[in-house]
Amino acid sequence: MSIQYLALNFIVALFALINPIGNLPVFAAMTAGAKPKARRRIAVYIGVFIIGLLGIFYLSGLALLQVFGISLSAFRIAGGAILFLLGLDMARNDLNGGDEADELASLADHPSYARRLFERILVPFAIPILIGPGAISTVVIYASETRSMGMDAMAAGMIGICAAAAAVVAVLWATPFISRLLGRVGMTVTVRVLGLILCAMAVQFMIMGAADATHGFIRQDAARPYPVAQ
Repeated sequence: MSIQYLALNFIVALFALINPIGNLPVFAAMTAGAKPKARRRIAVYIGVFIIGLLGIFYLSGLALLQVFGISLSAFRIAGGAILFLLGLDMARNDLNGGDEADELASLADHPSYARRLFERILVPFAIPILIGPGAISTVVIYASETRSMGMDAMAAGMIGICAAAAAVVAVLWATPFISRLLGRVGMTVTVRVLGLILCAMAVQFMIMGAADATHGFIRQDAARPYPVAQ
């Protein structure tokens, strides 16, 4: 398999796993009230974070998790738990509540607003919603395949990560258009429905993590009911 073909497959797989298009309404909800310029800046921050985190896993493999004695199964369960809390807040329309949100709203015109909001949504939006165990596993697997193909293949992998991150940023920049298209009522309904879906996804993440950790204690058709979607 040529380096170019392998890199193209890697970019497509990574973009599909990060799924910025499907998560666009979630980003719109979590940055509600932010001005377009601030949203674009947050999207760039997320893109840089994707390059940094996936780059670390690409270069180190699973060593980062192994240092802390963490398995991908545990990572999946923990990510599912965090995702469930986010989904619950969205379903209750309480995503932007709290004193911290009020403080951020007062800084809407301040240069540090985008950075502060990015710090607030980093977990769980950037990780584990965008960068989940699937994306991390894909990066680790691709890195193991390219190490035997030389530095050109390794460099192509890093370029692939950067290209996927740039595509994510481009998609997130379309958030104002989605917000205008749905309107206030449409966004409220969308956020609540997505909250329910995220709760279900979170439970599924935890079931899959538990199934992997217990080696067959949980039936595979319960852990992965739709094999094609894996």
